[in-house]
Amino acid sequence: MVRGELLAWTQSVAGKRPARAGREAPGTLRVLEADSLHLTLCFLGSRPVEEIELATGAIAEALDGYLEGAPELSLGAPLWLPPKRPRALAVEVRDDSGALLRLQGVLAGALAGTIDWQPERRRFKAHITVARMRADRNRGGSHAGQGRDALPPTPQLRFSAPAVALYRSWLSPHGASYEAIARLSLTPASGEAPGAHADAGKSGWPAHAIE
Repeated sequence: MVRGELLAWTQSVAGKRPARAGREAPGTLRVLEADSLHLTLCFLGSRPVEEIELATGAIAEALDGYLEGAPELSLGAPLWLPPKRPRALAVEVRDDSGALLRLQGVLAGALAGTIDWQPERRRFKAHITVARMRADRNRGGSHAGQGRDALPPTPQLRFSAPAVALYRSWLSPHGASYEAIARLSLTPASGEAPGAHADAGKSGWPAHAIE
């Protein structure tokens, strides 16, 4: 439901923007596929394949001690990212209880203590990227208006985030695709600890993504 609503909203935004000559011309929004929509908690960047098992184990161990369950979240305002020279359109994710921020901190600490990786210094800002655009190299930015373009209100939706997924991204000229290596539940069956089961398949809504 969340993915479908976000996709419909993004398509409406892309359809209202003026067309430009040429495929993928500067400022053209490329709407992401519904299966690509996710919320990144920890961006790991390029990692050795050998660290996959270590990272999965660190996430599972961290969730064993995480007792808050699935965070309750809601969609917020649309965002041009980065604000000064936008290259992507995103939607803010509101975390009124602070549970998502605490979960992010727990996972970042576990990963930093297990693999050769350090969390980003900038403050965690929960969002879902819904479209990307090609920058205008002649202007040193994009035609997105650098935050000046008026955007319609986003869908007013509340949802829970039931799982943490470890993703591997594959890059291509048409954009990135994502492979779920492991999925660990935040809503375990009665008597089980969070993260007790690790699935190697794609989740229906990977609201938490560790890339």
